[in-house]
Amino acid sequence: MPNKLKTHFFALTASVAALLGGGTVQAQDVAAGWNPRSGDVWVDAWLGDINRYGARYREPFIDEMVRYYGAPRELVGDLLNQRRWTPGDVYYACAIAQVLGRPCRYVVDEWDRDHADGWGAIALRLGIKPGSAEFHRLKRGFVPTYDRWGRPITIDTELRRDYPNRPYRDYERDRGEAKSAKAKPGKDKSGKDHAGKSKSAAQGRGPGKGDKGNGKP
Repeated sequence: MPNKLKTHFFALTASVAALLGGGTVQAQDVAAGWNPRSGDVWVDAWLGDINRYGARYREPFIDEMVRYYGAPRELVGDLLNQRRWTPGDVYYACAIAQVLGRPCRYVVDEWDRDHADGWGAIALRLGIKPGSAEFHRLKRGFVPTYDRWGRPITIDTELRRDYPNRPYRDYERDRGEAKSAKAKPGKDKSGKDHAGKSKSAAQGRGPGKGDKGNGKP
């Protein structure tokens, strides 16, 4: 290969690599601060997992949306590539549309119109109430999608009757325990609580033996 052609080839390869790398970083940045606010802790957790799957396995994700959720391929590509939607958002928009018997683009337009309060507010606006049969169908639809991907999924209390032989986890209880632990810091063996104060300082008797006069160890 002539030197000039080699130079052009390696420059083109480097450019493509930079573009791919930049796209990955941007997708990760978008997902890092992402919060679907579906109103259901289980749904939020698995939409986050769909973000990870869709970012890594783009084509199988798109094929699922097109084949099983009736989304036009060009719409899914536009949402992911030009409009920077996360895979979790794309999936949930099309899943809601399927439950409603409407095109995916209909729910996409609803999101574009107003999504300040998250997916839970949009679903409610479209008539899918928490605890309703429609919302249950929405949740249940995650499972066959994960089966087609060959990806494991853990069900919650609400889906236990539908899938009694699936791995189970009490997501609501776990969230409650996490909030309780965060709101009530415990104490370590030295008598200091997790906020960094000694036992004596926490009781209002001034700095303890290991304190430096500012409430910190």
